[in-house]
Amino acid sequence: MIELLVRGMTLGLNAGLSPGPLQTYIIQTSLLLGWRRSLIVALSPLITDVPIILLIVFVLAQFPPAFIQIIRIVGGVFLLYLAWNMGQDIQRGVRIGAVKTAEAPTTQRKVLVRAVQLNYLSPGPYIFWGTINGPLLIQGLNQSLLHGLGFLFGFYGMFVGLMCGLILLTDRLRTLSDRANRMILVGLALVLAVFGLSLIVQGITV
Repeated sequence: MIELLVRGMTLGLNAGLSPGPLQTYIIQTSLLLGWRRSLIVALSPLITDVPIILLIVFVLAQFPPAFIQIIRIVGGVFLLYLAWNMGQDIQRGVRIGAVKTAEAPTTQRKVLVRAVQLNYLSPGPYIFWGTINGPLLIQGLNQSLLHGLGFLFGFYGMFVGLMCGLILLTDRLRTLSDRANRMILVGLALVLAVFGLSLIVQGITV
């Protein structure tokens, strides 16, 4: 069980430190909303990954590889939408950290919904669980339920912990000049656009 726990923590560390759409989105929301209203985004994988795990372990193996390609394309289009939406915010002069407290409940809900959408439309969780985590989880479950749960605890404990740390670190950058504010938002929009285009290209060519 210790071996599976350590494997889960190692894979969680790798997933948390690897740049990706979720990490970029977490940086965006923590800059705009602050760490208190953004921590819920770090918990979004715990909401979305349960059906993904079940799908991968029991169902997705029956689908042709083209299914993953479709997920890549759809996810890429969604990331381009997020980049476009951020571009609209930049044109309106949205200031990092300028979201008012009165707007927090609605905004927080929308942020969580968008994070859930991002997780479902991104091919990363499907590929990761289909090729790496899924077989290890099955290996653990074949030994006992506790072995499987140990692997999940190690992975998500490390992954979610790193996401929370990223939010707290990013929150420190909220007191910036207008020029730095615009540069960071433009950079985030470009990163999302690059991720989106790369997924679309992979879905079409691979």
